[in-house]
Amino acid sequence: MRKIVMNMIREREKGSKMTSRRVLLSSAALAVCTWVGSGMTASAGEFYQQCPGPVNAEGEVLDGVGGQVIRMDGTTTSIDLPAASVCYHIVGGDGFIRMADGTPLYSFGFSPLADGQNPGTRALKSNLPAPLIRAVQGQKVYLTMSNVPFIIRPDLFDPHSVHWHGFPNASAVFDGVPDNSISPNPLSSMTYFYNVARPGTFMYHCHVEAAEHMQMGMVGNLYVEPAQDFLPDGADLNGFTHNTGDRYAYNDGDGSTYFDIEIPLQINSYDGAFHKAHYNVQPLPFAEMEDTYPMFNGRGYPDTIRTDVFLNANPDFPGTTGTGLETFAQPLSSLISAAPGDKVLLRISSLSTVDYYTLVSPDLKMQVVGQGSEQRVGPDLGAGSPSKAYYNTHQLTLGGGQSYDVIIDIPDNASGDIFFLYTSNLNQLANDQQDYGGMMTEIHVQ
Repeated sequence: MRKIVMNMIREREKGSKMTSRRVLLSSAALAVCTWVGSGMTASAGEFYQQCPGPVNAEGEVLDGVGGQVIRMDGTTTSIDLPAASVCYHIVGGDGFIRMADGTPLYSFGFSPLADGQNPGTRALKSNLPAPLIRAVQGQKVYLTMSNVPFIIRPDLFDPHSVHWHGFPNASAVFDGVPDNSISPNPLSSMTYFYNVARPGTFMYHCHVEAAEHMQMGMVGNLYVEPAQDFLPDGADLNGFTHNTGDRYAYNDGDGSTYFDIEIPLQINSYDGAFHKAHYNVQPLPFAEMEDTYPMFNGRGYPDTIRTDVFLNANPDFPGTTGTGLETFAQPLSSLISAAPGDKVLLRISSLSTVDYYTLVSPDLKMQVVGQGSEQRVGPDLGAGSPSKAYYNTHQLTLGGGQSYDVIIDIPDNASGDIFFLYTSNLNQLANDQQDYGGMMTEIHVQ
């Protein structure tokens, strides 16, 4: 496929008849259809995934005998314990993301890859946000990122990387920062290894040409669940009785971060002019970057409360329509559905490249129990464990790279009510020129 694309570029540089954007892109789409449809298999010099054994559909590593999950205690019988190791495979490439006003914008992004699937089948199928990565404290995580060539920008040969923001890597090679680690070029892969030592709300993104690649959509949710979730049934937590299935934000030691419902909520935003310049192969306006599409989990309101997913086909580019290149591009709803009396954990993170955002919950208090992927604790007051430094608030301000864990208590008498969570910046409650949109979602109490 690279030869096809390079030939197109050479023809354009020679001043041939194939000079229009539409013809070039349609040809590129034909190229990727040929590439994917040919059943091309990866060779040792191209895509390769490292994983310590076979996996199931959830990426949990199995034993090589009975096909059972190897648990954290080294057995296959402790079904209440999580897998000792998990393997994920994502693909970096390009595609289209649909804004809430109906505008399709050219984007970069990561998309999920099923075990045994050819990474080439994910070309032109980027997701926003990137696939959710969920791990458990004590697990070993093998994350393979394969770089497929850009289809809409065949003139670019960008490497990509994965940076687990906030993770204390023992070796810089797995940190994803290009001056200290490896950044896979197109048609190659990199497997990142993490020994997950602590819980919290993190995030991940491409760190190559970070301002550009993050603005273009290479961002995703990532969180780690605490070991306290898997204590024996009936374990005493300083007066709080743990039952199998109970979940917590942190290893709090007293059940104070217990929750019923968990929602990842990532702040990101798009500058429509920047994305259109990229699509039209024009100089990129870095100095004038101004986000006009504020979003939760890759959607602006009212799309934030839709529970379906969107296809990434661009209606102005017929090369993607009806070819099988469409895919579910924005899979993560931000609608919060709860019952009266529920405790809702919001794992809020921001990977905005331009602005700070202030989130407001006017009717329901948010108890902040974690910040920067760590539990909020104070000094040890002699009780054998640190004191808690939680606090209640109705608003939070986040810049890019920051995260908070907040718990919202749904009132017992709130059945049928709808509450709102939104940015207090009025100019960010819009989908470009369309008012009553942007960074807002709803809490529906059943």
